[in-house]
Amino acid sequence: MAYQEEITTGYGTRVKQSFKKIATGFTLFLSATAMLWWNEGNSVKTADMLVEAQGVCVEMENPNKKDASLEGQLVCGTAMTATTDSLIDKEFGIGVKAISMKRSVEYYQWHETKTEETKEMKDGSEKKTITYDYNKGWSSSPINSDNFKRSSGHTNVVLTYVENADQWAENVSFGAYKLNYGMIHSISSFEPFKLDLSDYLLRQLDRSTQASYERYYTTKEGLSGDDYNFVHVTDNQLYMGLNPSAPMIGDVRVKFEKVAPVHEVTVVAVVDGDSFIPFKAKNGYTLEKLVMGRKDMGQFFEDEQNTNTFNTWAYRFLGIMMVIGALKLIFGFVVTLARIVPFLSTILGWGVNIICTVLGLVWSLMVIAVAWLFYRPVIGIMLLAVAGLLVWIFAFGGKQKLKQLAVNNQQAL
Repeated sequence: MAYQEEITTGYGTRVKQSFKKIATGFTLFLSATAMLWWNEGNSVKTADMLVEAQGVCVEMENPNKKDASLEGQLVCGTAMTATTDSLIDKEFGIGVKAISMKRSVEYYQWHETKTEETKEMKDGSEKKTITYDYNKGWSSSPINSDNFKRSSGHTNVVLTYVENADQWAENVSFGAYKLNYGMIHSISSFEPFKLDLSDYLLRQLDRSTQASYERYYTTKEGLSGDDYNFVHVTDNQLYMGLNPSAPMIGDVRVKFEKVAPVHEVTVVAVVDGDSFIPFKAKNGYTLEKLVMGRKDMGQFFEDEQNTNTFNTWAYRFLGIMMVIGALKLIFGFVVTLARIVPFLSTILGWGVNIICTVLGLVWSLMVIAVAWLFYRPVIGIMLLAVAGLLVWIFAFGGKQKLKQLAVNNQQAL
């Protein structure tokens, strides 16, 4: 059942709040500017590093045999991984030969979701209606229902606490070589594996889970004396609760996954004895990577350049949105002051949004352009020209001048 509350914020309070947001806006503005500058430098340095790396990288033709001539060289090679390490989850007595073993836990809990609807009042105040909805579902961690707006009828309990955990093999071979720590942790092909839990452990878990269950619930229909009533094992899942098909608040499910010992992977790194170390470019940037599957050298570096381009544009978009949002926070007080005259505030709201959007774009382009002037002068000059054109069109009536020029050209023809 949903629960609603209404909060009215007076005109004077809203004005005070809008002025307080100015400081937040300036902080966000400076942070966004710094991020835009960093992003351009990082993009250029990463691209330069990849070009330099590709120029000296050699194909590792046979990783299954050590080659002394490759010592100290940046290589790209594909081979099968292998390990003899056995990983043991001591809490559940599970052992498996694998590169990694992961235990993930979920709890069946009440969830509170909040939606807000605001309404402008004629006197400049604001009425906010907040709706709280409550639904049951699985969560990666217990949810404290004491923090709910209405905890009555939505109390969360947990039958037992189990921590998430993962383990990694220390010795993983790559053909005739060994993978280092970072490369081992880059192998991400997890798959479920069938559980084999001891009868002794299951009975212990069953008793402790039943004791917890009976603290919170009184229903005990359908319980037998021989079977495990509160612990259920299905493939890679251990379920603690009365009925996995009808979960109740407090039920817990634990899933186990592994990374099999054998996988085909591609490594790009510098050969260091029987293992690998990162390649360090002249600009200080490094490269050491393991990717799943087979990739030749050309494909690897093409993918890395594409990833760098995607990340650059993603950060640019984020930075521009942050700059625009910061300007709206800074100049938002103008709209708030006019709230007492709804028609005027609507016009000002549109105007402030447009001005902040244009100024945000111009400022962002200028920051990017200046950064590129520092790193790539030709492209930087082009970006500054675009920013200047936007300022001319918006601030100095350049749009009308362009129309007049077009008319003059037609008359001349």
